[in-house]
Amino acid sequence: VKSHLSSKSLNVCTSGSATSCEECLLIHPSCAWCAQEDFGQARTLNSRCDFSQNLQKRGCDDPFIENPRSGSSLLRSKPLSSKGSGVTQYDVIQIYPQKISLSLRPGDQTSFEVQVRPVEDYPVDLYYLMDLSLSMKDDLDTIRNLGTKLAEEMRKLTSNFRLGFGSFVDKNISPFSYTAPKYQDNPCNGYKLFPNCVPTFGFRHLLSLTDKVDRFNEEVQKQLVSRNRDAPEGGFDAILQAAVCKEKIGWRKEAYHLLVFATDDVPHLALDGKLGGLVHPHDGQCHLNDKNEYSAANMMDYPSLALLGEKLAENNIFLIFAVTKRHYVLYKNLTALIPGTTVEILDQDSKNIIQLIVNAYNNIRSKVELSVWDHPEDLNLAFTATCQDGQPLTGLRKCADLKIGDTVSFNITVDARGCPPKGTRKGFIIRPVGFKDRLEVSVDYRCDCSCTYYTKSNSSRCNSAGTYSCGMCHCEPGYLGARCECEEGEVDHQHLSACREAEGKQVCSGRGECSCNQCLCYESEFGKIYGTFCECDDFSCARHKGILCSGHGECHCGECKCHAGYIGDNCNCSTETASCASDDGKICSGRGSCVCGRCQCTEPGAFGDTCEKCPTCPDACGTKRECIECRLFNTGRLADNQTCQRMCKDEIITVETLKTDDSNTVQCVYKTENDCVMKFTYSEHANGQSVLTALKEPECAVAPNAMTVLLAVVGSILLMGIVLLAIWKLVITIHDRREFARFQSARSRARYEMVRFDPSTALRLIQMIEIIYL
Repeated sequence: VKSHLSSKSLNVCTSGSATSCEECLLIHPSCAWCAQEDFGQARTLNSRCDFSQNLQKRGCDDPFIENPRSGSSLLRSKPLSSKGSGVTQYDVIQIYPQKISLSLRPGDQTSFEVQVRPVEDYPVDLYYLMDLSLSMKDDLDTIRNLGTKLAEEMRKLTSNFRLGFGSFVDKNISPFSYTAPKYQDNPCNGYKLFPNCVPTFGFRHLLSLTDKVDRFNEEVQKQLVSRNRDAPEGGFDAILQAAVCKEKIGWRKEAYHLLVFATDDVPHLALDGKLGGLVHPHDGQCHLNDKNEYSAANMMDYPSLALLGEKLAENNIFLIFAVTKRHYVLYKNLTALIPGTTVEILDQDSKNIIQLIVNAYNNIRSKVELSVWDHPEDLNLAFTATCQDGQPLTGLRKCADLKIGDTVSFNITVDARGCPPKGTRKGFIIRPVGFKDRLEVSVDYRCDCSCTYYTKSNSSRCNSAGTYSCGMCHCEPGYLGARCECEEGEVDHQHLSACREAEGKQVCSGRGECSCNQCLCYESEFGKIYGTFCECDDFSCARHKGILCSGHGECHCGECKCHAGYIGDNCNCSTETASCASDDGKICSGRGSCVCGRCQCTEPGAFGDTCEKCPTCPDACGTKRECIECRLFNTGRLADNQTCQRMCKDEIITVETLKTDDSNTVQCVYKTENDCVMKFTYSEHANGQSVLTALKEPECAVAPNAMTVLLAVVGSILLMGIVLLAIWKLVITIHDRREFARFQSARSRARYEMVRFDPSTALRLIQMIEIIYL
C-alpha cells in the first residue's frame, strides 16, 4: 500500500473506475470508499474509491470511509489437556482452539494460531491385519501368542489398550487366484511342499477390538494359510474395509487408531482389477457380510492410493506397513502418498513384530501433521510451523522428533480470492493426522458496505429522480447530473457546444463530461485534469528519463515551469558549473566546456566527469608527476597532505622493475631535485580508473670512491710491471738457451780439435772459453 501512496505509479483504486462501494472493495484490499455526500471539489468527477489516506487528505471524514478488514474471532477455546486416560478421557483436548470464525475481505489476509499437544496415556486401538498367503506360514506360527506379549509392551505406553485381528489373501478370480474346479476347496492341491490350505478369500474380519487379549491368541491359532496365483496381494482391499467398517471393527472415537499391515509382498493397486474384468472402481464403502467377509471382492476394482488415504484420514487411522526388507523401498515411497503412514522392516518369520509395533507407535506419537478438510476453492491457506526449538518454519505444517506432552503451534494465514453469492457461508476443518480432535473454521465474506443499508429510492438528494446510496446518486432513466438535476432532453447540440473549446473539438477535450452545460473533468491516476474545457493537466509535460520536468520543475497545462537554476523544455539543463569543476579548480580541467552542468570534453583523448583523464594529452605526464611526488615522496607543489589527497585519487602501484612494453600505457620520465631519474607509466582501466605504475625509488648515478680508484691505479701499475718483467724474463731465458746451445756445440768441436791440433791450439781454446764465462 505504501508503494502506491508514496510513488507516482498507477493508483489501482482510482484506475479501477468503480461506480459503487462494492466494486471498489473488490479492486484491491487497500481500496476504500467515501460515502460522504459533499465529498470532492466542484466541477470534478471525483473518484470515491481511493486509498483511505488519500480520501482523508481529500476531505472525507473517517465515519464515512468504508474500508472493512479481515479478522478472526474465537468461538470455542477449551484449554489443552495433559493426560489421556482416566475418568475424564472423553473430555481430552489435544488442539486449541476448537472453533473459530473468520471474516474475510477478498485479498486481505488474516491469520490465526493453532496449538497441538499429544497427551500422555491416551487410549490405543490396534488392529492387526495379516497376509495369510502361503509365503506367510512361518509368520503365522510366530504370532500365535502375539496378543499377550504385545499387550504387555503396549501397556507400558498406555493403560487403555485394545487389540483386533483380520486377514487377507487376494480376489478369488483369475488371473489373481487359482480358479479351476480342483482348486476351489484347496488351492494348494498338487503343491508338494504344502499340499493343504484353505480356499482363497479377499478379506476376513476375525476379531473386533477388545481388551481381552486371550481371544486374539485363540483366533490366531485357528487360522490356516491360503494360496493365490500371482505375487501381489489384495491387501489394499483389506485396509480399506478395516478403515470404513468402523462399527464392526470397533474403533473408538476417543483413542489412537493403529492399523498394522503385515505382508511379505507387493500390493495390487487400482486398475489391476481390469485384468480380471473388474471395471467398476471401488466405492469406498463397507462391504462386510454376515460372516464378516469382504463380499464385493469379485465385483469392484482395487482401491486407489487417493481413496485409501482419504478413508484412513477420515477415520483417524495410522497405517503401519510391516514389510520384509525386500519391499521396504516400495512401501516407503507409498508413505509419501498416504498421510499418517509409516513403514517398518519385518523379519522373515515376524519375530520382531512386537518391537516393530512399539517403534512405529513411538514414531507416530513423535510427529504432528495438520490436514485440511473441505477446503473451499476460493481460499488460500499458508502454514508456518513452530516446533519444539521455537524457530518458525515457513511453508511447513508438520513437526517431528517430539516428546509426549510437547506443545507445537502453527500459524495459518488465510485470504479469499473473491466473493461468493450474497449470504454464502463456508467453512473448513483443520485436524492433526490420526487425531480425533479438530478445529472447525467458519468463514463469512466481507464484500458488502455498511452504507448500502441506508440506500433510499427517489431521494430528495437526487432531486427525487434517482436512488441515493453511499454518497452517490444513481439517476432514473432520462435524468443526468451528479444530483440528477438535468433531463436528457436538455442536453442537445446547442448546450453541448458550451462544453467545447472550439467547433470541431471534443466535448470537454475528451477528458470530462458535459453536465448541465459545464465540464466535469475526470479524475486521473496520473494527476489532475482541470480547465474550463478540461484542456489542462499537470502530467502531460516533457519528461527526462521518465521523470516529469526532470524533477526540477512543475507541469502547468502542458508546459514545464523550471525551478531556479534549470532551463530547457524539460528542465534538465542546470545552469550551475560547480559540478564541472575539477580537483584543480579548473572548469572541465581546462579540456572542455560545461554544458547543462556536465563537461563536454574538447581536448582529443580527454574523458571523465571533469575531463580529468587524458593519457594522450601533452601535459599528462606533468600532471601525474605531481601526484607521484606528493603521494610517494611527500615532495613537490602538492606536498600538503589535504591538497594531495583531494587532487590525487588515482591508484598508484610501486614496482622494482617497470614494464615498458604495454602499448596502452604512457611512458613518463622526469628528473628529480637530486638529479635522479624517476620513471612511471600512466594508463586507464576499462572501469574508468586511472592507474599509475612507478618505480619504488628514482634511478640515481653513483659517485666513484677515491680509495677504490687509487687501489685500481696502483694495482694496474703493478700488474703491468709484473707482465713486463715476465716478458723480459721470457726473452732472456730464450736468449740464454740459444747461447748455451751454441756453447755446447762449440765445446764438442773443441774436444775434437784437441785431438787433432797441437797444444798451442788447445791453449787458445781454453782462453776463449774463459772469456765466454767471464
